[in-house]
Amino acid sequence: MGEAEEILRPPGPDLSEAPPSSPLRRRNFFLFWTAGAVDGLGTCASALFLPLILLGAGYPAGLTGLVASTALVSGLVVAPVAGVFADRWPRKPMMCAAALVAAGAMGSVFAAVALGRVALVHVLVAAVVEQAAGATYGAAASGTIRRLVPPAEYPRAIGYLQARDQAVQIVGPTLGGVLYQLARWVPLLADALSFLLVAVLSRAISADLTPEREGPPASFTRDLAEGLRFVRAEPFLRFVVVWTAGINALLGALYFHAVFASHARGASPSSIGLILTLSGVGGLLGALAAPWLVARVPAAWIVTGASWAMVPTAAGLAYASRTWAYGLLLSAVSLIVPSVVVVLQSRAVLVTPDRLLARMGTVLGTAGEGVAVLAPVAAGVLVAAYGGRAVALGCAGAFAGLALYATARARLVAREAS
Repeated sequence: MGEAEEILRPPGPDLSEAPPSSPLRRRNFFLFWTAGAVDGLGTCASALFLPLILLGAGYPAGLTGLVASTALVSGLVVAPVAGVFADRWPRKPMMCAAALVAAGAMGSVFAAVALGRVALVHVLVAAVVEQAAGATYGAAASGTIRRLVPPAEYPRAIGYLQARDQAVQIVGPTLGGVLYQLARWVPLLADALSFLLVAVLSRAISADLTPEREGPPASFTRDLAEGLRFVRAEPFLRFVVVWTAGINALLGALYFHAVFASHARGASPSSIGLILTLSGVGGLLGALAAPWLVARVPAAWIVTGASWAMVPTAAGLAYASRTWAYGLLLSAVSLIVPSVVVVLQSRAVLVTPDRLLARMGTVLGTAGEGVAVLAPVAAGVLVAAYGGRAVALGCAGAFAGLALYATARARLVAREAS
């Protein structure tokens, strides 16, 4: 165990004593993992079909899309703000309160749909509140991993979280479709109930999740600036921001390029759905294998090797002509990424003081998700202007640039891994 880990370990019981063979055997981590799975399934069950409900109520597609986009942007805006308070307040009550607020928002939409009184303004406000509450829950949750497992188990624990999220992306849309066939309001009811269960599971965590503080809280703006300064001043975290933002943007562009190109070739909706399924399966397998790989391969090799492996995969999309080929190539990329994510997130937790964990997490998350929001628009415009092959080759070139950057920073990654 390195000196840095000893310094950064929070006060409280020694989690390393008689460690279980798996983080999932730790009661608190299992509750946290399960809460995230329930949250993800409920959200997937409703998010994909809320636009259909608005369209069915007679609202035009433009306004429906505006509701979805506004809700997503609200989550990105709230996340950094929530990160400041998650480093000030007890995180467990914050997680419970956020889940209850989200349950109320989606419960109100469920009631409106069940009663046949769908109003655009109501759905917009509820969607914004639900996204803001989700961002608040995520900010508080990002500061908990250190209190739930010891440093030696970070890679495996983060790998389990990655696998959970990938599995949710595979199962969630199918579950939502089944529930929507029962009645339009059933996915919304399931989402509201899932948030209630998340609150119960979060409340059952016995670990002390209260953040450490050095003196009384400063002003909000100073606390927010402190988190930004810390990420900017830490070379490893700067690398994580650039790599994560670049990967999210390029993967989003590649995925939507594959969807648009498949549609232009006349592929059916079910065939296009195969792209998402294969990509999700690849991500799930990659997340499950990541802890094993991280324990056996040097961190710098994982980051640089994975970065370079994405270049030929992206180039292959330029010459693919079948939907299943798009799916397999994207699945290969999704298989590669989780190992890098486990390496980077594990070390990001180790280099960050407990009092800054939530702010660090929201800065990294906002940087990655912010550029991903632009991916669908950018892919659509570029495919229309230059064609699918040019976009795929352009993405391959961008991946090469990102791989060069990772190679140049390999010593940085290796130093943080030591």
